[in-house]
Order: sequence, then structure tokens, then C-alpha cells
Amino acid sequence: MLGLHLPWLELSIATPILGLIWLWRVRDPEQLQQRALIVTGVTLVWTIGAWSDFTSLHTFAAHDRWDLLSTWLGEEGVVIDALSAPLLPLAALLFFLMTLATPRTKVRRFPFGATLLSETLVLAMLSTRLPALLVTLLILQVLPPLWEMRQRGRPVRAFVSHMGAFALLAVIGYLLASRNPPESPSAIVGMAILGAAVLVRSGTVPFHCWVTDLFENATFGTSLLFVVPMSGAYLLMRLVLPNAPEWILQAIATVSLVTAVYAAGMALVQREARRFFAYIFLSHASLVLIGLEVVTPMALTGGLYVWLAIGLTMAGFGLTLRAVESRTGRISLADYHGLYEHMPSLAVFFLLTGLASIGFPGTVGFVGAELLVDGTAQSSAVTGMMIVLAAALNGISV
Repeated sequence: MLGLHLPWLELSIATPILGLIWLWRVRDPEQLQQRALIVTGVTLVWTIGAWSDFTSLHTFAAHDRWDLLSTWLGEEGVVIDALSAPLLPLAALLFFLMTLATPRTKVRRFPFGATLLSETLVLAMLSTRLPALLVTLLILQVLPPLWEMRQRGRPVRAFVSHMGAFALLAVIGYLLASRNPPESPSAIVGMAILGAAVLVRSGTVPFHCWVTDLFENATFGTSLLFVVPMSGAYLLMRLVLPNAPEWILQAIATVSLVTAVYAAGMALVQREARRFFAYIFLSHASLVLIGLEVVTPMALTGGLYVWLAIGLTMAGFGLTLRAVESRTGRISLADYHGLYEHMPSLAVFFLLTGLASIGFPGTVGFVGAELLVDGTAQSSAVTGMMIVLAAALNGISV
């Protein structure tokens, strides 16, 4: 395996942790934001460097230069490949923009330290191909939003029950799949359990209640940082898709298809902006899962492209709603607020990111949506029609 020219990955993982130490004794909220902005900005530079360096090598996978962690973790411990290369700067950009766009009215409440911890966990997850480490990092990502909700005195029962089920399923599925021969009944049962863990973490029906509960009880920023990286889809690509039998993939695709249509329909009737965004995101994330499961080249390409497009557009869409909410409080969709006259730039940005999220022609989401529909229609005309229906409902709701 080739090596990068610099230890970009380890720098990306270590920088937020060092930044967390830098923020430890700071009490001034504005100084906290400034330091967190510097840390997330430097981390973004490292991830862009990793992507650029990897692209120049023209290889499928590469490890860090002077890989210090390989002594303990092995060759697969810290790795960048064709899947994780664009996801690393995308995740770092999300954390940077979240820190940058936090208004002064929110800096006292926003947990910058927990945000840096979350960034380390997400980037470490995207930088490893070790199954045990990947599962561990996915479970640890639950802690920052859980800590925040407990600090705010918010109910956490739905979130804890679903994430506890996810952790249990992920651990049991990994142990069964890794400690038995690939074709054995125990390994197949392990793959099925891992598939169930993916469905819970992705918020598919009937395991979607934790997503709306998270958006209602945590800060909007923390909720976005937890769901937008789509860790469930990454678990699917790393542990389930390479080894699972076809019937497991078809089952996940079917549940995801139902979720895409159901969540799009639910978004139409929401009267509160946070719940609306939660259902819109669930519908789009389910479309990504469908593309990844329908293993035709065009559908897989469309699923990966939609994954990247949703990461950009839904992050921008969410940040716009967060900015409006910071000025007006919780947004009711039942009333006309006339905010365009007071915030025209936010209104334009809301329109652009909203149109891009539904794959409007000329936006970043259009190509991925077209590839996804064409690819799935080649496999099943009914699946293609259902995806079109979900996209139409999403367009109407936006």
C-alpha cells in the first residue's frame, strides 16, 4: 500500500483533540468560538491536503506518512481510500461551517468542546478500515449529543433506547460475522444483525423516532453534526455491503424505500421547522441507502454522488434554518412570517440549498438524482417509480 507524502490523517484526527485541550479553561464564549474556529479551520486544511495527496497517487488506498498508529493498529488502522477521500473534507467542512455560523446569541449555549470531540470521532471513523475500531467509534459518537441533552435537562429516553439498540446490534453482529467463516450460518446471522444496526442508526422506519426527538431536544447545530455525516451509510459500505448475501441487501433497500416515501409524506404535514427538516433529511438519507444497495454501477454511482450532494445541500439548508431560528426562535410553518424583507440573503440561500437538496436541474444534486433514478429503474421499474414519488413529495414540501 502506498503512503501519503505527509501524515494528513493523523494530523486531522489529532488537531481537534489538541484544540479541545486548548479550549479547556477558557470561559469567555466569544474566545471559545474563535479558538474553535481556528481548530476546525486547520483541520479542514489537513483533510483537503489528504484528499489532494491521495488523488495525486492514483491508487485505491494509501496509509499515512510516518504512520505512528500502525504499530498498534496495523496497516488498516489509519487508511484513506476512494470512499473516504471526499468524505473527510466534507465532514471537516461541516464542522467548520457550524462553528463559523454560530451567531452571538447562541455562543453561550453551543458546546464547542463537545463539537471538537465529535469531529475527532467522525474523522477517525472515516480514516479506518478496522471493523472493531469502526464499530467502537460509531458507538462513541453517541456520547456528545447525549451529554448535551442531559446538561440541558431534556428527555433522552428515545435517543438512548435507539442508540443502545444500535450499539448492541453492532457489537453482536460484528462478533458473529468476524469470528465465523464467511459462508457459515452464524456469519450470515451476524450480517443480518449488522444490517439491522444500519437501519437503526440511519433512522429508517420504524426506528426513526430518535431523529425527530434529537432535533427537538438538542441544539440544532449538534443535531446536524450527528446526522449529516450519515454514519449508518458508512457502516453499511464498510461492513455489510462487501460480505452480505443478496437477500439482506434487498431487505435493507426495501425498508429504505418505504422510509424515503414515508418521510417525504410526513415532511408535507409538519408544522414545525425542526421536525420538517428531520423528515426531509430522513427521506434523502434513505435514497442514499437505496442507491448503495441496488448494486448496479449506475445506481451505486448515483448513491455515492447523492451522498456527497446531500452532505453539502442539507448542511447548507440546515445552517440556513438555524440562522433564521437564532433570530426569531423556533419556526412555525403554520404561519406566514414575512422574513424575506428582513433577511433577503438568508431567503435566497434557503431557496438555493432547498432546490439543490431535491435535485433541481442546474444544482449539485441534479446529477446524482438522475443517476440514482436511472440506475434503480434498470434493476426495478417499481423501485424507480417510488424514488421519483419520494423526490416529488420532497420537492413539494420544500
